[in-house]
Amino acid sequence: MSLFTLVLVAVIQGITEFLPVSSSGHLILLPQLTGRADQGLVIDVAVHLGTLLAVMLYFWRDVRGAVLGLGRLARGRVDTSGARLALLLIVATVPAVILGLVLKLTGLDAAMRSTAVIGWTMLIFGLALYWADQTGGVDKQATDWSLRDAVVMGLWQALALIPGTSRSGITITAARRLGYAREEGAKLAMLMSIPVILASGVLLGAEVALTADAAAARDGALAAAMAFVAALAALALMMRLLRSVSFTPYVIYRVILGVVLLTIAYT
Repeated sequence: MSLFTLVLVAVIQGITEFLPVSSSGHLILLPQLTGRADQGLVIDVAVHLGTLLAVMLYFWRDVRGAVLGLGRLARGRVDTSGARLALLLIVATVPAVILGLVLKLTGLDAAMRSTAVIGWTMLIFGLALYWADQTGGVDKQATDWSLRDAVVMGLWQALALIPGTSRSGITITAARRLGYAREEGAKLAMLMSIPVILASGVLLGAEVALTADAAAARDGALAAAMAFVAALAALALMMRLLRSVSFTPYVIYRVILGVVLLTIAYT
């Protein structure tokens, strides 16, 4: 794979993974709209690994607490903030894992990778984000995350398996409707991405291990490094902007892209 393609895929994945604009939708559209060959499973796994490392580094204190809390959780004890966070992240991940396996086994995941589907999801869920952001409360903090809210956000997150929905976008939408402040809702959405990316990485990594060669491994390592840098920069910028800016700029981008894609799909 050419260096230019690697850079393009890594930067797109890195920038869009945590912004509410759908990284998977952009990666699916890349070969369809440019005529380039699909980047393949090895690169997909690599760039997701890069973004995973970025979010874990950015929220290192919370991640460290949750990892340490897993030991207490395994002993049936939820008596620390870390153990509680670990429990809630597991609960929030279950719906996406179950639906993901269903879509994978039935082949529906491949059937939904179309320009029309991405166009509609970009438009519909972009407007849903605007509605939630404009009408949701701002009183709840990340420390207020409850079992009920984890279940609700987990169910919403499962919808992100439809290309173009945006995992971060749909979970932020749910968080805003539940009354979480913008920055706090985004933080929860980012933390929820960690087990989901890990789960998909394990699933896809098993396939990659059977097909990857030295050249693919080299390309994957390079793509992962570039995606890590791009994701960390995009995440830091978004979290900083949310202190003073709403999600409206992302909504405008989604609506414009959605309309363009639907025009392409139906003409």
